[in-house]
Amino acid sequence: MTSKTDRSNSGIESGKIYRLLDELSIKKGYLLDEQRSEAIKKQHRKGKLSARERINLLIDEGTFIELGMLVQHEGMEMMRGKDTPADGIVAGIGEVDGRTVAVIANDPTVLGGSIGKMGMEKQQRVVKTAKESGFPLVFLMEGGGHRIQEGLDSREFAREINLTLFQDLSLMSGWVPLIGAIFGDGFAGPANFASLCDFIPIVKDGTIGIAGPKLVKSALGEDLSKEELGGATFQTKETGMADLIVDSDEDCISEIKKYLSYFPSNANQSPQRVASEQPVNEVDQAILSVLPDSLYRVYDMSKVLNYIFDKDSMYEMKPQYAKNIITAFARINGKTIGIVANQPFYKGGIMDAAACTKASRFVSLCDAFNIPLITFIDVAGFMPGRRSETEGLVRKAGKLQFEFAQITVPKISVVVRKGYGFAYIVLGSQSNYTVAWPTAEICAMGIEGAVEVAYHKEISQAENPVQRKQDLIKKFQSQTGAMRGGEGFGVDDVINPLDTRFLIAKSLERFPEKLPKQFPPRKHGISPI
Repeated sequence: MTSKTDRSNSGIESGKIYRLLDELSIKKGYLLDEQRSEAIKKQHRKGKLSARERINLLIDEGTFIELGMLVQHEGMEMMRGKDTPADGIVAGIGEVDGRTVAVIANDPTVLGGSIGKMGMEKQQRVVKTAKESGFPLVFLMEGGGHRIQEGLDSREFAREINLTLFQDLSLMSGWVPLIGAIFGDGFAGPANFASLCDFIPIVKDGTIGIAGPKLVKSALGEDLSKEELGGATFQTKETGMADLIVDSDEDCISEIKKYLSYFPSNANQSPQRVASEQPVNEVDQAILSVLPDSLYRVYDMSKVLNYIFDKDSMYEMKPQYAKNIITAFARINGKTIGIVANQPFYKGGIMDAAACTKASRFVSLCDAFNIPLITFIDVAGFMPGRRSETEGLVRKAGKLQFEFAQITVPKISVVVRKGYGFAYIVLGSQSNYTVAWPTAEICAMGIEGAVEVAYHKEISQAENPVQRKQDLIKKFQSQTGAMRGGEGFGVDDVINPLDTRFLIAKSLERFPEKLPKQFPPRKHGISPI
């Protein structure tokens, strides 16, 4: 905000204060987009917004307080004659939908959005403010990482280990929501910041990577395009580094706002409850027709979830990565919850290394910010085979069990259909309330496979091997149903699917957070990965 000076009643036209105010107005005006039209037009020709335009879209009008607007580079020899408005970083504090948020935006029109020493100090100031005040922190990133011209002098660069910026970001994990949005090139510096963030949306022409194509070619001789090396599609679908791919800068800002709406400002608070007009005891009868009669036919678990939770409240994380597991935020009776659900439509919903990695991080995220967890189980087990061993599935399955064991938030499990083996145990563990639908089948492994392994000799020696195998399958099928599981108190209840919404909503009102575990007296557990 810049107030206009009214001199009409002062009687003084040339006093010192007015000369200084004129000088200040000119200096600040030069830093705004209106006075940097050529640089901004170049950005617009790429279909991109400027750093200040991105902030204006994100932050409620009239609430942004910028820190370090007048900052310029430090004046090192290699930087002489170079102009760096705000040293390429626009940063400050504002409000998003009425809630205070800290924001840091790279300015791609200033030396390619590179981060100089003074820009780094601005970032550190804003990060420290967010940490100490308990504000969510949003990075709006597009640029080339550390400014090379300022990094080729050990007198300056060696001191950067004394900066606490990355240490502060690490300590903020689980304290405040951390968002690292990628709007364009995101190699090196932006990737380092994003690696410590909870939510990473990326515009479709954005990139994320340790180093860009030129450095990779120079160091390794690999000639790759930036899309091949770290493009949005690759980092969203193949690696899961990014959570969501969007079409435009405007869409990216919209997703940031949507994500924040499910979260409290910090871990000392709970997510804000929103009004819900949907009756808690009404579920469309069509939910009963989603599951096929055969255990071996697939269906779309997202249809089940949409019938149960508040209309249009589902917000899926990493929807393009490890599609065999759904991780999503939703609301029930206006209350934010986190969902971990097997997706039979992809790979039959089996748990592989990528699914374990995706679910593990989501479980930890929900627990950190007081978001109750609901698991929907339809799992045939963990994916066997050489590829799974190569991908480290054993450790990654252990990681998921490890994360569920840490939670203090309420957890409810719904066994929808298959509940096989250790995967069932992992997804169902640490629950306050476990229910099964009548369609559930709960056992150590798939019955046909189990019969093949355990009764191979008996079947092969039978007068009619085919008939003997079918008789054994039929026998064990009679022992693995939902009601038998209820008889043994393996589940708390077997319920009508139409009652699922009501029972989840009421259960969440009854179960408080669990107390943090005080025994054994350790510093912390050692994560399997």
